Amino acid sequence: MRGTDFRLNVPPIRPPAPTTLILAIRDLAIRAGAAILAVAPTTVRRKADQSPLTLADEASDAVIVPALAGLTPDIPIVSEERTPPVLSGPRFWLVDPLDGTKEFIAGNGEYTVNIALIEHGAPTLGVVHVPSLGQTYYAAGPGQVFRVTGDGAPVAIAARQRPIQAIALASRSHGDPATAAFLAREGISEIRRAGSALKFCLIAAGEADLYPRFTPTMEWDTAAGHAVLAAAGGSLSTVDGRPLTYGKPGFRNPDFIARGRP
Repeated sequence: MRGTDFRLNVPPIRPPAPTTLILAIRDLAIRAGAAILAVAPTTVRRKADQSPLTLADEASDAVIVPALAGLTPDIPIVSEERTPPVLSGPRFWLVDPLDGTKEFIAGNGEYTVNIALIEHGAPTLGVVHVPSLGQTYYAAGPGQVFRVTGDGAPVAIAARQRPIQAIALASRSHGDPATAAFLAREGISEIRRAGSALKFCLIAAGEADLYPRFTPTMEWDTAAGHAVLAAAGGSLSTVDGRPLTYGKPGFRNPDFIARGRP
C-alpha cells in the first residue's frame, strides 16, 4: 500500500473455527469501518477508470486484506484496491473496502464495507457494514442472516413477498433512463434512492422489494449484499433470469435485478 499505514492498533484476529468464521468477518468489517471513520474525505484521487479513490478506501483495505490472509491463508483475496490474483480454485474472497466512495465524499453516510466468500461461483458468506450507522448485516447461509446495530443483540431478518404497493430502490449516484423505464413497466409508484450495497440489505430486511441495475458494477460491489439477500430469501439474477455468478473474467457484472421473496 502507498502512504501511511492505517492499520488500527488492535490485536490481530486469531483464526477461528469454521462455525465462527462469519463472526470473525463481521468483526473485521467493523474494524475496517472504524478505520474509514477515522479519515476525513478530503483527499480524492482518480483511478485509471476515473472512479474516485480516497485515503479511507486504502485505510479499510489495509485492515481487511492482511487479516483475511491470516484467517484463511489458503483462500485468495480479490479486493477492489489491489491487483487481482490469478484464481485457480473454487473459493476466493471478494472485498470492497469502501463501497460508495461518492457517498463517502458527499458525506451522506450511505457507504459500506463489503466482504464475501465465493464458492463455486456463488456467495456463501457475506458481511455488509454501514459505518455511519454502526449497523452490520451478515449472512452464513439460508435463514442465517442478521442485522446488528452498535452493541445491541443481532436480529434475524427476512425479505418479504412483494406487496401491492411495492417499493423500488435506485442508485443515488447512477440514475439512467433504462431503470426508469423498467420501473414504469413494473408498475412501481414509490422509488427510494440509496447508495452502495445498502440497497441489497434493505430488501433483505423486508424494507423494500426491488432493485434493478442497468449501469456498470463490479463483482465486489454486489457479492456481500448478494449473500445477505439470498440468505434472507431474496434473489439476484441477470435480466434474463439467470443467477448472477462470480469469478467472471475482469470481475464485471452484467445488468441485474434484485428482488425480495417470490
